[in-house]
Amino acid sequence: MVIILKENAPAVEVQALEQYLEAFDLQIKETVGEHMSILGLIGDTTAVDIDTLLTFPCVEDVRRIQEPYKAVNKKFHPEPTVVEVAPGIKIGGGNFQVIAGPCSVETEEQIIEVAEDVKKSGATMLRGGAFKPRTSPYSFQGLRANGLELLEEAKKATGMPIVTEIMSAAHLPLFKNVDVIQVGARNMQNFELLKALGKQEKPILLKRGLANTIEEWLMSAEYIMSEGNPNIILCERGIRTFETATRNTLDLSAIPVLKEKTHLPVIVDPSHATGVRQYVEPLAIAAAAIGADGLIIEVHNDPQKALCDGAQSLTPEQFDNTMKKIKKMRNFVTTELN
Repeated sequence: MVIILKENAPAVEVQALEQYLEAFDLQIKETVGEHMSILGLIGDTTAVDIDTLLTFPCVEDVRRIQEPYKAVNKKFHPEPTVVEVAPGIKIGGGNFQVIAGPCSVETEEQIIEVAEDVKKSGATMLRGGAFKPRTSPYSFQGLRANGLELLEEAKKATGMPIVTEIMSAAHLPLFKNVDVIQVGARNMQNFELLKALGKQEKPILLKRGLANTIEEWLMSAEYIMSEGNPNIILCERGIRTFETATRNTLDLSAIPVLKEKTHLPVIVDPSHATGVRQYVEPLAIAAAAIGADGLIIEVHNDPQKALCDGAQSLTPEQFDNTMKKIKKMRNFVTTELN
């Protein structure tokens, strides 16, 4: 970290700043130039808050030389993290998985039928919303605890691990039989929830926020890891831009960027990114081609009657065709390009 001092900053103000920094057990190197003086901080600056430094009257600017996230940083963990969801089902380190299912759990018949269909097509995990964050308070909010029970029935019927979203740390006792806890885009910076999930041993699927940078996303993952849980799966699900042709703008460039910056596995959600059924397949294939560690795709047995996000849900037949193309792309990527 480098602190740029204001021109002709009084020595007494600089000394006060240095005394404050001494509490962080850092080495402080002062460099005095003709037009600019700086303080270089050597050591772990994770706990140093930039906004606090800017309150000192002698400080002009503060710049980090090293990323503020440590636990999720690839520099400190060069080998890719492999998250084991269940025996034989791993994500990361060359392991590619597809999570599929309806946006929301509606009935026992619906969730079991979809689970059986997506499993036949090659999906290895079942998704389904029990608690649904909706923009409108009048929209379907999910079956809540009953929805979790229905997901467990689908798991018993198919053997598929279940992935579902949590909205509050108070709900954690209800999630004891959930295999992967999903943090939705709206809760990416719900720091109290992230800290609570950091005390769990279950894998956490952390979706990117609607308008968050990659660094902010990784800092949210850092919250979870700092509490002791290393089992994090990042999920790119599109960000809000000025474009209106799709629900969001899928940032596929985030995949290679994350591969450079973090050791955590990264999957892609083309369903929420586009909001349009016919765009899901090409973006799913593109995600597989660019190096994603998996996909999460919405599938409904009758999208026109879906209580949530039917317009972006594939039918089981469409999902089956998409999976065949994804498999071909994966085979090409892993053989022809390596």
